[in-house]
Amino acid sequence: MSLFLKILLSFVLLYAVSVTVIYFIQHKLIFLNDKPDKNFQFNFSQDFEEFNIETDEKLIINALLFKSMTPAKGIIIYFHGNSGNLERWGNYSSNFTSLGYDILMTDYRSYGKSTGTPSEKSLYKDAEFIWNWTNKTFNYKKHIIYGRSLGAAVASHLASTVNPDLLILETPFDNLNDAVPAYIIPYKLKCNFSNSKHLKNVKCKKVIFHGTWDMLIPLSSAMRLKPFLTEDDKMIVIKKGRHNNLDSFPEYHTVLADILQ
Repeated sequence: MSLFLKILLSFVLLYAVSVTVIYFIQHKLIFLNDKPDKNFQFNFSQDFEEFNIETDEKLIINALLFKSMTPAKGIIIYFHGNSGNLERWGNYSSNFTSLGYDILMTDYRSYGKSTGTPSEKSLYKDAEFIWNWTNKTFNYKKHIIYGRSLGAAVASHLASTVNPDLLILETPFDNLNDAVPAYIIPYKLKCNFSNSKHLKNVKCKKVIFHGTWDMLIPLSSAMRLKPFLTEDDKMIVIKKGRHNNLDSFPEYHTVLADILQ
């Protein structure tokens, strides 16, 4: 066997092993839950209130409520990406409280201080539970749902089943399977998280943010959501924006302030 064929065979074998391993550990790769120490306490520069919300399955969903310094125009229910926990995501709250909104951020099952085991179905179920809990616990005139990356699918699913005033998606994909190139994973993932499926049934105004330099979720995936937008909706493409830095661009804050006025 020639050297070239040996090298080629090695690459093929490595590829086959890699995609096989990914298949069996895909759940862990999708849900990168980050657990803090047992006695961990949150510490942020702005005031917040922490809730440990018990679900009908006797699980705990940990949530943080950050309040506006002025009388709140409404509440934003925020669903974060697939990695980290509220220790990280809570730092984004000032983007919204500075615009006069209270914001409720929750950790998915097994993330942070939340209990249970995550799955696509359970994330959707918990989002609906949090929506109902928020409406029973507080009295806001305006309700906005915000989803980032993986959380965009959770947000769009929730918006398709309830009636928010606004849905905002940051760095979404059309669905998880199509967002991953077939040459990387040549099979269907067990989780789909389809924004395209959910957005068909969303009646409220929709705003999507994405960047041209997003190396994790390509812009092409987000653009496949454009057919589900109406004339009143917005697709904001930020030049040179990456997956985790859209809020470093003035354009993001300008548009956000405009839609949240």
